[in-house]
Amino acid sequence: MFGLNSKESKEKNLLQKRKELRKLVKKKQHDDALKLGLEILQKAPYEQNVLFIVGGIYYMKNQYQTAIPYFERALDIGAYDVEVLTLKANSHYFLGEPKKALACCEKIKEIDPKNKAVAELLSKIN
Repeated sequence: MFGLNSKESKEKNLLQKRKELRKLVKKKQHDDALKLGLEILQKAPYEQNVLFIVGGIYYMKNQYQTAIPYFERALDIGAYDVEVLTLKANSHYFLGEPKKALACCEKIKEIDPKNKAVAELLSKIN
């Protein structure tokens, strides 16, 4: 019985932290959001939305090399997430890795053939 309550308590705490993380992002308090996101990932490394947020913050800080592993982990969980694929493709593009960017673009085109962001990126690459 104690173990069940403990598990429920941990899940409640995690839910609360995710809400707080979204609030920080909404308020554009990215440094605090990054710190909290990394804290959440230490306890729950497979939180796809948190992986996306942390990767996105690194992306906004132009830290593309650091962002990519978070996008990759998020894609391991949800391989068809067009937003994550788009940020990953752009990260590769900004790092001068056109082949990797093109691979992401191809996946996006499979999922969403009319995606405007991928069309724009492909026009930059080609």
